[in-house]
Amino acid sequence: MTHRLRLGVNIDHVATIRNARGGDHPDPVQAALAAARAGADGITAHLREDRRHIRDEDIAALTGELRIPLNLEMAATDEMLEIALRHRPHAACIVPEKREERTTEGGLDAAGQDDLLMRVVERLSGADIRVSLFIEPDPRQVAAAIRLKAPVVELHTGRYAHLDGEARAAELRRIADAAALAARNGIEPHAGHGLTFDNVQPIAAIPHLRELNIGHFLIGEAIFCGLEASVARMRALMDEAR
Repeated sequence: MTHRLRLGVNIDHVATIRNARGGDHPDPVQAALAAARAGADGITAHLREDRRHIRDEDIAALTGELRIPLNLEMAATDEMLEIALRHRPHAACIVPEKREERTTEGGLDAAGQDDLLMRVVERLSGADIRVSLFIEPDPRQVAAAIRLKAPVVELHTGRYAHLDGEARAAELRRIADAAALAARNGIEPHAGHGLTFDNVQPIAAIPHLRELNIGHFLIGEAIFCGLEASVARMRALMDEAR
């Protein structure tokens, strides 16, 4: 049986535009509601240590107004754990975070941080927050997610997005193999990073994947066609691939 592939829309960069001028416009919550109208199944927001885009009040507003699930991307720090436990989003995706990076540059080294991550996963799971680990499509990292009892992994597709030809085909196989390995071990596989209208369909066609999280491209494309049209086209391409 082929499951409908869910689309999570990351609204971080609506907040980036707002913060460039200060004030309240454009409002990430309004963007989230527009994405939901256009077919998004969930909303993703990354609260970074330096608050460069999403801010604490955005998380409070999103949890109050959304009628679809909120996925909070967060570093595995005490500060972010406390915020997640206070707001109780549907899901929390643990990501690596370096202050100097422009965007998340790769997957979490789940295999090298067992002790730290075990504590965070247990606390979040104990609060009925669905935990996801953002990892490379690597069997060692999937094995770490199994040990940590994470119910979800999100496979990093950034490398796939920047390759072409046989190198891209090989990376696509690596993602498909990691998704299958996760699924065989009771972990729900998701994927995301760098996905566009032009490259999404081979990823969307991977049968074990249950959700794609896409943000920067959709917000950028919205400048030309509007956010609802951007999300609706991505939704249609994903459905067509299935």
